[in-house]
Amino acid sequence: MSPRPAAHRAAVLGSPIAHSLSPVLHRAGYAARGLDDWDYGRFEVDEAGLADFLGGLGPEWAGLSLTMPLKRAVIPLLDELTPTATTVEAVNTVVFTPDGRRAGHNTDVPGLVAALRERGVTRVEHATVLGAGATASSALAALAEVCSGDVTAYVRSPERAAEMRALGARLGLPVAVADWAEAHRGLTAPLVIATTPAGTADALAEAVPAAPGTLFDVLYEPWPTPLAVSWSARGGHVLGGLDLLVHQAVLQFELMTGETPGPLKEMRAAGETALDGEVP
Repeated sequence: MSPRPAAHRAAVLGSPIAHSLSPVLHRAGYAARGLDDWDYGRFEVDEAGLADFLGGLGPEWAGLSLTMPLKRAVIPLLDELTPTATTVEAVNTVVFTPDGRRAGHNTDVPGLVAALRERGVTRVEHATVLGAGATASSALAALAEVCSGDVTAYVRSPERAAEMRALGARLGLPVAVADWAEAHRGLTAPLVIATTPAGTADALAEAVPAAPGTLFDVLYEPWPTPLAVSWSARGGHVLGGLDLLVHQAVLQFELMTGETPGPLKEMRAAGETALDGEVP
């Protein structure tokens, strides 16, 4: 007898996507809440294939999680955006409304704030952001809530620099932009948020100060990064990509299922187990 098809579906999209822990987290959430008729998948979708994928979804679809490189590419395909998603120009969550509309949300921003708050970081005088992509934009929006002073973003191109300055202006957050070659100077800030792809910040591990503050490195695969290892070895506090992933995924779970509060404890435990290699 074939298994009964799920009454409600969701998935994570991106390219590459094989490494994503989102299915592990969301399925653990479904199990914790007894949502036996929900299923969460994973699909390799790039910018060129996104419109066709969305167009082929049926009424059983509740929502989507989006990762690189789709967080900005999806915006023209949506019917509405939340104020946060509009401000940062990045969508990591699409919710399909009962009337068939596609609503774009950003749970990275509140996820970052919640993860920092959980570790006792509620206010800092200044901060550093490494990188200038969609996640860096979310980091700036989060810092608008927790940083009382200025933020310095280290970027590689004039175009990215202009984007970060413009976003800072929209957020009312003083943002200075510096060249990536000077990124080592930013490691002395009380809070450093690294948003760059795997390997990009590895060389900075040698520049970690003797008494570092808090590092939030949004990567979780591979983990720990060389920067995180060096930071921890010098006595600094480290948050990793799993901290962000779990908190933003709980918010996605709530948006898609309507179940609140989301099962943070169970979703975190599933992620930790997966990273330990006990889940394929």
